[in-house]
Amino acid sequence: MIESFLRIPRGTGEFSADALRLLGAISVVAAAIWWSGTDAGILALALPGLLVPRFIGVRPSFDILYGGSVLVAAWSNVLDLYTSIDWWDVAVHFFATGVIAAMLYLLLARWRVVRAPGAAGFAPREALVIVPVLALALGALWEMIEWAGYTFISDDIFVAYFDTVGDMAMGGFGGLLAGLIVAYVRLERRDP
Repeated sequence: MIESFLRIPRGTGEFSADALRLLGAISVVAAAIWWSGTDAGILALALPGLLVPRFIGVRPSFDILYGGSVLVAAWSNVLDLYTSIDWWDVAVHFFATGVIAAMLYLLLARWRVVRAPGAAGFAPREALVIVPVLALALGALWEMIEWAGYTFISDDIFVAYFDTVGDMAMGGFGGLLAGLIVAYVRLERRDP
């Protein structure tokens, strides 16, 4: 995984994905200067996640989709899009949670916790079951982070029972779609 992380980018797609990682780092500084420390912290939480595709060695298109999803989810919080646009929260939870769950499945495959797509013995049903479960777990974790932020850091963070349940449900549905993609679409580079 270290070799994959240190690999020099090749092609426009890989350079674009690395540019998104740089944008993530710049976002933290921008939020600290023009918004608040809480906003900078929210964006800083995204930084380790932006590095995961580099370690795994995913295709540039998936790397860009993943990095863009993570940044949109984080910036949506900073810009209050979750509360100002009625459908935004549901859409981001569906899309971002599914994409992140797919990436987490590939990370677990790299760690040999689950079988990698295309590996000997891999059955599509593995991804069809495990990716949605990962999405539900990620949704629960995110909602706990929101609750902790609201309880211990700032009451500006929006937390409500129906919002929490709806967010987790939409993340699970996003995980179902992501499971189909992991099962049937090659997401890793050919030379991981």
